[in-house]
Order: sequence, then structure tokens, then C-alpha cells
Amino acid sequence: MTLHGAPGKAAPGAFTPSADGARWSFAGALTMDTAASALEASQALRWPSSGVVDFAGLAQVDSAALAVMIELKRRGEAEGRALSLSGVPATLASLAVVYGVETLLHAA
Repeated sequence: MTLHGAPGKAAPGAFTPSADGARWSFAGALTMDTAASALEASQALRWPSSGVVDFAGLAQVDSAALAVMIELKRRGEAEGRALSLSGVPATLASLAVVYGVETLLHAA
């Protein structure tokens, strides 16, 4: 589902760390077509020091975005780090409820 602008394919998204390394931001599409590459690229990034990953820049999502969030939670747990998701669009939060993983959105 497209969140902003005209329907169609949004640009593939990526995680970008803030200059101080405290948080990551995601911008672009996080769908079945882009999730694997976005997740793979995130493995090269140092975990954000605050544990915050901001998804306010999501342009297009599907259930694959939830899979990415679940994998980020697993990585954080494996590294003994907190995860806090911010800027999660209402449409994605609704999908989380449907799939029974809404607690992920409130994980700390």
C-alpha cells in the first residue's frame, strides 16, 4: 500500500544512521520487492545507540515491513540492545494488529 503520493512503485528504501549514530531513519518503499535488500544493507550499520529506528519516511509498505521489524528486534536482542520503533504509519500498525504482532511496535 502506498502511503504518500500517487499509487505505484515507490523508490526502494534504505536505513540511514543519524550523524551522531543515535538513531536510524528509513525512507522509501519497504515491500516484498525491497525488504531483503534493505535488511541486508542494515547489517553493515552499527546499531543505533538510542535503539530508535524511525519509519516516518515510509512511502510504500506491505507485510514484508513487519518481517523487517521483527528481524530488527531479533538482532537487537542478540546484541543485547533495545529497539524502539517510531513514526510507524497507522496502516502498518493496523497490519501488525491483523498479524498479532502489535506488541512489536511498542517494544523497548
